[in-house]
This record gives sequence, C-alpha cells and structure tokens, in this order.
Amino acid sequence: MQHITRPNGAFTGIWPALITPFHDGDVDHAALRTLVRRFEAARVAGLAVCATTGEAHVLSREERLAVLDTVLEAAPGLPVVMGLAGIDPRPMLDELEAIQRRPIAGILVPPPCYVRPSQAAIVRFYGDLCAATRVPVIVYNIPYRTGVRIELDTLRTIAQHPAIAALKDCGGDLSATLALIDEGRVQVLTGEDLQIFSTLCLGGAGAIAASAHLRPDLFVKMAEAIEAGDLPAARRIFQALRPAIEAMFAEPSPAPVKAALAALGLIREEIRAPLLPVSPALREAIIGHVRRLEAFQ
Repeated sequence: MQHITRPNGAFTGIWPALITPFHDGDVDHAALRTLVRRFEAARVAGLAVCATTGEAHVLSREERLAVLDTVLEAAPGLPVVMGLAGIDPRPMLDELEAIQRRPIAGILVPPPCYVRPSQAAIVRFYGDLCAATRVPVIVYNIPYRTGVRIELDTLRTIAQHPAIAALKDCGGDLSATLALIDEGRVQVLTGEDLQIFSTLCLGGAGAIAASAHLRPDLFVKMAEAIEAGDLPAARRIFQALRPAIEAMFAEPSPAPVKAALAALGLIREEIRAPLLPVSPALREAIIGHVRRLEAFQ
C-alpha cells in the first residue's frame, strides 16, 4: 500500500530550480553546498534539483543521485523536489525507487519527450508513475521542451490521483492556468519566471524559478508581499527583477544563470555540451544586472 504524505500547502512559495555547478567537468559539490546554504538563508520554500536548469539530461544516474545527496546534506531542513525525466518509463521507475529512498518532498516529472505521446498515453504514463511512488508528484507541463502539451482535460484526469500534488506550469495557456487555480485540484506553480508576479496575484501557489538564483531574498520578499496584499511593494520588487529575469533566458538556460553566479564568485562558469557558455555581449549585460540587483534594497 502506498503511503503518500501530501500536506496542504506543501508546494507553495519560491522554489529555485537549482543549477549543477561543475569544476573541470565534474560536479562541484563544494560550490553546490554554498548555493544551497545561500538559498536556505534567503528563506526559500524549497529547492528543485536535477531538472532542466540542473542539466539533468547530461548527468549520469550516479551523478544525479550524488547531487541529490549533497543538497539534502547541505540543508537537511529544506524541502527538496527531485527531477525525473526520460523517454522510456522503465529506467525512470527504476531510478524513482532509488530517489525515494531519500527524504525528498516530491518528484518533478514531465511527460516523455520527443515521442509525442497521445493524451491517453500521458494519462497512462502518470498512472503508472503514481502507482510506483511513495512521494508526491509535481506534473511538469512544458510542451516547448517535450514536444507535447498536456491538455486541460488530461490535467484534470491526472489530478484525480492522490499522488498528484502540483503542476509546474509552462503550458502557455492562460485559460487552462486560471481554470486549474480556480478549481483547486492541484497547486499551480509557474515555471515561467516572467509570470511569477501575475501568477501569484491570480492565486497561484508559487514558482519553480531558475532566475531566483540572482537575489533569492527578493523573490521571497515579492511573494510575501503579494500574500500580504501589498501589491505596490511586490510590484516594485518585480520591476527591479524583470530585466535580469529576461536576461536569464536570452540564451539557452542555464548558461545565463551560470554566468550570473560566476559574476558573483559563487561558481565556475562551466556548462556541459551540447550547450555553450553565454556570448560575450550577454555576459557583459548580465554582469550589469547582477551589480544593479546587488545594490537594490
């Protein structure tokens, strides 16, 4: 029998989508610990590791589990969501068994990429996953990466399973987002960083955000101001963050985030192929954004 802990409000607030730092091609676990403790000091709600921003697609299974172990060790009181993705469900389910032997808050799972499964196949995919999990599942709807959109009726069907706790929403369909927020079947976390302010104002639960690496304290303060009803304060913070957020996606992620963290002296600016470091022009612009945000109060 499954024993899935799904407390109300479990997936709310700001969840940085953690990068994986490298040093001479290997995972830099010392830098990873530094980043985790920085996020903990900023009072983020939790962390999402080994997802898109974490370059999980170019990490081996052993590296992914080692990253997870380092993050859990660095901040044992901070909830951690683990990314789990692939095309073939069989190795995914095998890796899930290893993941959920750790004290994780949940798993973040997109539908299989590249093969473009039907909506019925997506329902079957999440059903099989939920049957095997003992931790909550966050559905990751990101059609511009997977090649398939999870339609609203499909999301409603998936959400009936008690293991489905939240949605990371990159679906690009505002009407579907609003319907899911209004219906309350799952907690809706935006995965589009420029939509954090609007999603929270519309009643969304929070965000899984790559750009929260820059000034995580400001992202947290913005979310807290919205929750308190202080929209002018929240809007002021968001407008200060907005140019930097845009820069974080001006070239393929997570290269811009890594350039920003390197400018802060927190990591080495290394990224694994097939991605490349940012262009010199973008790096110069990012350094300017970093300096401006450092001075923002």
